[in-house]
Amino acid sequence: MKIDKLPEKLLLQNADILDPINKTNKKGDVLLVNGVIADIGKFESPKDIKTIDCVGLTLTQGFCDLHVHFREPGNEDKETLESGSKAALAGGFTRVCTMPNTAPPIDSPESISYIIEKAKKCPIHIHPIGAVTKGQKGHEISEMGLMKEAGAIAFSDDGIPIQNGLVMRKALEYSKMLDVPVINHAEDDCLRCDGVMNEGLMSTRLGLSGNPSIAESTMVHRDLKLAGITGAKLHVPHVSSAASVEHIREMKSTNNNISAEVTPHHLFFNDESLYNYDTNLKVAPPIRGDMSRKALIGGILDGAIDCIATDHAPHTLHDKETTFDLASFGMIGLESCFGIVKKILVDEEGLGLIDFVKLLTVSPRKIMGFDYDLLSKGKEAEVVLFDSNKIWTFEKNNVFSRSINSPFYGQSLSGKVKYTISKGYISQI
Repeated sequence: MKIDKLPEKLLLQNADILDPINKTNKKGDVLLVNGVIADIGKFESPKDIKTIDCVGLTLTQGFCDLHVHFREPGNEDKETLESGSKAALAGGFTRVCTMPNTAPPIDSPESISYIIEKAKKCPIHIHPIGAVTKGQKGHEISEMGLMKEAGAIAFSDDGIPIQNGLVMRKALEYSKMLDVPVINHAEDDCLRCDGVMNEGLMSTRLGLSGNPSIAESTMVHRDLKLAGITGAKLHVPHVSSAASVEHIREMKSTNNNISAEVTPHHLFFNDESLYNYDTNLKVAPPIRGDMSRKALIGGILDGAIDCIATDHAPHTLHDKETTFDLASFGMIGLESCFGIVKKILVDEEGLGLIDFVKLLTVSPRKIMGFDYDLLSKGKEAEVVLFDSNKIWTFEKNNVFSRSINSPFYGQSLSGKVKYTISKGYISQI
């Protein structure tokens, strides 16, 4: 991948311009001047302007990921803000929200300011999510108001479920005053117990302790009910089970403050994929059975699930190259996301390309309150160009994260990002 500063003037010519707001896809040119969209239309190619011929490429908004782990501070050997930014650019992402389960956790206004200040030098927009509780210990609410003032975009103890219902209720009540979402990793610790994969026939066959889907769905149900009585915004992360989808669908019929995401790996794999004990498939929540996988797809198609989020979770080889029960939970996902989800939803399920792009652009931006009408004059260029027809094989040389813990190597993907433009930079993949 090559990353350069944008020239003063750049003409992106002959692209298929896909506007997910107006639901249009038509051929044209986009003129960028000093990193800003100066005009959209059809132009002659002046000799004094650098031009990129975009024939065969689709141009749209840069992707937005609500759920990434960049591991800084504390675990920079796994990922840094800088290396995570490169992984994001390779996947077409111009904006990400980083989870607070770092070492130490992002649980104070000072730590929020640290991330924001350090992210200024990165080629993508990075928004820190603050911890709900101090030290992510689940007992005492953090300084949410001051963290919001410092730049926190939402609140989560991600990776550590908030078990205490009263603490969760208070967090939702505070967040309502701040008008930001609370994101709870929904798993009942007692039901999850020491489960390392989905509880079912496959866990029995492999001799691994199981994590039942009800561990997630009961917590999702609790959180939805608490969101209902508080009137707060609740975002449900990495939904994995059919019952959770049904709970979300039911609550969204009467509550506009509910949103939910699903990951590429929960859409792509089922628990039978763990037959060879691949520790890169050890994630939390676990890969479920095929009934749940299909329910997740159904939730996207009918709107119960709002967006795609990668849950990009880098780990070192030491964390993953061990026995399944001892391996860390999580996989990387930024670089492979587009090709995986496009293959499943567009190629296999028949979702329209515009509706698919909305899952990566407009929908996540709306959830976090970001500007989501980006393809208009005067807007800072957050643009991705991709070849929607490109069939390619995902390999380690496609990874720009510091970590390589992906189960997608060798998989045939559909659709490939070619250029990403963000914060005055252009990356060519």
